[in-house]
Amino acid sequence: MIKKSRKLVKGMPSAVGLSILIHAALFLLAGMLVVFTVVKKEEKKFVPPKAVERPKMKLRKPKVKVKKTSKPKPSTRIVTKVQRASLPDIQLPEMSGMSEGLVGGLGGFDIMPDLGEESLFGSGQSIGNDFEGTFYDLKRDRRGRPIPSSPEKYLQDVKEFVRSGWKSSEFARYYRSPKKLYATHFMIPVVPSVLGPEVFDENTGGWLWLAHYKGELVHKDGITFRFRGSGDDLMIVRVDGELVLNGSIDQGATTPHWQTPEPTEYGKYWLGSTGSVVGDWITLEPGVPLDMEVLIGESRGDFFCAMLLVEVKGVKYERVGRLMAPDLPMFTTTEITRDQLEAIHANLVPGEAGVTNGPIFRDYELPAVAIVTNDTGAGDPPVTDLPLYDTAEDKMRMWAGVDGKFMEAKFVAVIGDKVVLKDARGKQRKIPLAQLSDEDRLFTELARPPKFNIDFSKKSSQRSIDKGPYNHGGIIWLEKVCDFVFTTKLRQRSAGKYNHELKVEFFAIGEEIDGDNYILLDRQTSRFTPTKENGQSHSFHGVPVALHVRDWSQISMYRGQKYGGYLVVVTDSRGKVVDVGSSHKWLPGLLSKLREFPVSRHFDKTGARVAPPRPIIWY
Repeated sequence: MIKKSRKLVKGMPSAVGLSILIHAALFLLAGMLVVFTVVKKEEKKFVPPKAVERPKMKLRKPKVKVKKTSKPKPSTRIVTKVQRASLPDIQLPEMSGMSEGLVGGLGGFDIMPDLGEESLFGSGQSIGNDFEGTFYDLKRDRRGRPIPSSPEKYLQDVKEFVRSGWKSSEFARYYRSPKKLYATHFMIPVVPSVLGPEVFDENTGGWLWLAHYKGELVHKDGITFRFRGSGDDLMIVRVDGELVLNGSIDQGATTPHWQTPEPTEYGKYWLGSTGSVVGDWITLEPGVPLDMEVLIGESRGDFFCAMLLVEVKGVKYERVGRLMAPDLPMFTTTEITRDQLEAIHANLVPGEAGVTNGPIFRDYELPAVAIVTNDTGAGDPPVTDLPLYDTAEDKMRMWAGVDGKFMEAKFVAVIGDKVVLKDARGKQRKIPLAQLSDEDRLFTELARPPKFNIDFSKKSSQRSIDKGPYNHGGIIWLEKVCDFVFTTKLRQRSAGKYNHELKVEFFAIGEEIDGDNYILLDRQTSRFTPTKENGQSHSFHGVPVALHVRDWSQISMYRGQKYGGYLVVVTDSRGKVVDVGSSHKWLPGLLSKLREFPVSRHFDKTGARVAPPRPIIWY
């Protein structure tokens, strides 16, 4: 029995171990089943692959040669048929700066579009019914590099251009300016030929250049007319694919296949620097536009003109001028602004052509616009010296003290730390500044403005216009340009501190050599506070200003502008004038007008805007 029980006891650990192993295996199997089941039921997720880094390459802009002949013809800038009922819906941009500064309440320009940068050759902004101008320089290649050239080659190129049907590709090998101008008229009296390239931002000399304008010719009611024009050196007009006028000096060299229909009229009436030429009759149906192109240019240099007039069939024109020429109006597609009118008249000999008496070539109607050609200044107050802010003449005012008491008195002066006041009975009292209210102390400080030594200076240089290597002689003239930069400097000469800001304005004035009017050359404003740090002084300068002088030695005609004087005004924070410097006694009296007057325009001694002087008959 003892042995048997030992055997049983001896076997127990083995059974227990076996049982543990069996249970462990069962638990492991159950766990694996659970895990596989969960994994099987879990949704499969997509994991994107890692991005592949690729080498970066610099892309070059493709260079594609586009033939000029394949360029689509612009149509959105040309105004064609407009229904009268929809006219009020036309929105014209505001004319900024036109009504501003026109002395005497001149108006009538608010319906005109803002032409931006204006010149005799066109504006930098299109108004729709205008001609887009492209500038070519025939002495440079398409990249702007100088190339062999001559006036003879120039005329041959123009001839080939006309023969090709006015294809711009004929000038593809020459330099073309990226800037475009938009012309509403072709009325350029005698001017230096360098003006043509300059208005297109090209300073390459005034010879061997041309400008090609494209647009549409239209009239709302229909009209039969012909052009009369002149060009020195080049002026050719094409309408509806047909040549209708060549007013160039070298007419035969450029269009030998076209002749004026009235050869007896050739050169009979002077227009600019050469005789005028009559063109073919043109009939426009009401509201039906025709393509129109104008080519102007200069071959030899010197001076330039291109003038295009209109003669309406059946209209009798008054005979004017020394040669009794018909008073034909200039061609235009819109009413001209006052600035345009003055620019034309400044170089147009009286009696050669009319400016505002002709038809308007467009297919819609605008309200009448009053073009003011001269401002007589009637009703203007007499010219007097500008009254300075005189503290001794201040009116009675109520003074307040820190103790709450009030006194009505007039400011007299400040002595030390006391203010001198005069009451209604004429009795003077000295009151410490410390006893005054903050408002009264500020009044006292502003009532003692500093006095300045005012210095107005000008830095100038002179240059001559290069007339080019092909100047043909003839009438000899010399064009000089004087470049100015004006500077104003103030230095305090009175004692004491003044811790308030001052405004300084200067007005640079020019004069016409052959007239009795003046020109606002430059207007600048600056602000400063006279302190110890700036040495109680201040200086500032204006923008570069160019004055032109033209000397026609053979006919004793001397025209242009010269420096004429200045006005410097110092005002405090209240707008009170505290100091003035001026070259003329009458200039300070025009301060309010000069503040609003358009720069580069002409005025008289009353401040009224006037037209520039007209040239004399010199041919």
